Amino acid sequence: MKKILNISILTITTILFISCSSNKSNNTSRLTGLSFNDPKNGNYIKNSSFENKDAPLGMVLVEGGSFTMGQVQDDVMFDWNTTPKKMHVRPFFMDETEVTNSEYFLYVQYTKDVFSPSEEKYKHIYNSVLPDTLVWRKSLGNTDILTQNYFRHPAYAEYPVVGVTWLQANEYCKWRTNVVNLKKLIDKGFIKNIFESDSTRNFFDTDRFLSDSEGLFEGDTTIYKRGVNTRRARGQARPARNAFQGRKITQADGILQQKYRLPTEAEWEFAAKAVAENREYNNIRGRKKYAWNGKYTRSKDKRYRGDQLANFKQGKGSYSGLSGWSSDGSDIPIEIKSYPPNAFGLYDMSGNVAEWVADIYRPIIDNEANDFNYFRGNIFTKKLINKEGKVVIVGDDVAVEYDTLPNGSIHPKQLPGAIKYIPITKNDATFRTNFSKSDNVNISDGDLNSSRFYEDDQDRFASRPSMYNSPKNPIRTIDATTGTEVINVDAKKRSTLISDQTRVYKGGSWADREYWLDPAQRRYLPEYMATNFIGFRCVTDKLGPMAPRKKTNAVRSR
Repeated sequence: MKKILNISILTITTILFISCSSNKSNNTSRLTGLSFNDPKNGNYIKNSSFENKDAPLGMVLVEGGSFTMGQVQDDVMFDWNTTPKKMHVRPFFMDETEVTNSEYFLYVQYTKDVFSPSEEKYKHIYNSVLPDTLVWRKSLGNTDILTQNYFRHPAYAEYPVVGVTWLQANEYCKWRTNVVNLKKLIDKGFIKNIFESDSTRNFFDTDRFLSDSEGLFEGDTTIYKRGVNTRRARGQARPARNAFQGRKITQADGILQQKYRLPTEAEWEFAAKAVAENREYNNIRGRKKYAWNGKYTRSKDKRYRGDQLANFKQGKGSYSGLSGWSSDGSDIPIEIKSYPPNAFGLYDMSGNVAEWVADIYRPIIDNEANDFNYFRGNIFTKKLINKEGKVVIVGDDVAVEYDTLPNGSIHPKQLPGAIKYIPITKNDATFRTNFSKSDNVNISDGDLNSSRFYEDDQDRFASRPSMYNSPKNPIRTIDATTGTEVINVDAKKRSTLISDQTRVYKGGSWADREYWLDPAQRRYLPEYMATNFIGFRCVTDKLGPMAPRKKTNAVRSR
């Protein structure tokens, strides 16, 4: 018995020693010997734990990898803008469904609560987020019931939102980032629940929280009441009861959610094709025409044999089949999750509604320039810093700027309360090998070097005819006699809608024929226009390892 007790004591001591050694190693720089998070050594930050490993709410993991981007079937339209290219995509999280009417309506209500349209300075902000319900109207159709009900009526609450422009979808992603982080900080006790009091329910911005937290919540610093716990140096007085506890949260703490955004075209197509299910070892077996595995749009399942696997237009005047035998369940967009998901767990990547992606449209995707996480549309910016070395805040230090879009709608460039961002300068890009300017939208396709006027200087090139002769933004003026605002619309004859403001949308919809269900198909529309068949979903980047080290050799099947 005594021998067993001695062995137990020795085992426990060994475990404690190993544990202490491990903790000491984790909290000490292995290259300098300085201690992390130690008031005796400067309190330098190191946080080795990472809380955001799981998929965010409503999202699934899309494991990255290589795939053939572009059309692998016959190009019956002969537009040659989906030619196959080998691409690599990094892993990311993606919404399992499109954003629904109820979720977007939450965004509308929240915006109205924070930026009341009854206040003159905010009147354009609320209007800028409202979806265009008039997209349902038809000159020769009886569709006003959808105009009046599709967005707000509870019968359509779980249907994908439509009538949303690319600009609105992009702003929704920014708002979602801020609200998710605000809720996370409230749940963890770092911030008081501002939703319990109407007087303190106001703007929250993640970037400003990290850079200028004292300016949030109308300067009420008691709301941000607690930070990350820190060790106090021996003899250091305990903070007063109402004083801020700990230290301010930083990006290095890994507490905040990564930004939500629209998927790039490469990401969306990779997620839709889901080649993981026809993979064997490190090879792709066969080609995929749809988001599901197979060459046909009808189900082979005995119970549902013959039913369509997606919501799309099956022919002239045929949106859902015959009465009593609806083959796809709906003549307009259908409720989310009405069809089986693809191999990644994503619903309606073929059919229901088409979806906005982040990319600027160009007829050719240049994979020679970049075959790693391809994206066209980068505009590199930086925070505007004033003479005192502080970030400049929109609405406080500088006025809110608005864009008047070609369709006459007014859109804020940045919301009041957010940090002012400006394009990087030439000095910021000096001696860089990876980029040379801020605006990379038209690089290699529309800029000086890609034109036949490549020998011009920039000033002379700006006076040349544009490669893509698209409509220009209208100019707003005030009539001197009446004092009313006049919109001077571009009246010049234009030959194309392709411009630096034209975005790609992917996937077939309830209003499209089967041809467009192929995830490789790509179409475009100006970012300020909306339709009754385009919606969107969000993605966010996965940090850390690409995937678990364990590999699966066999073909995945559903």
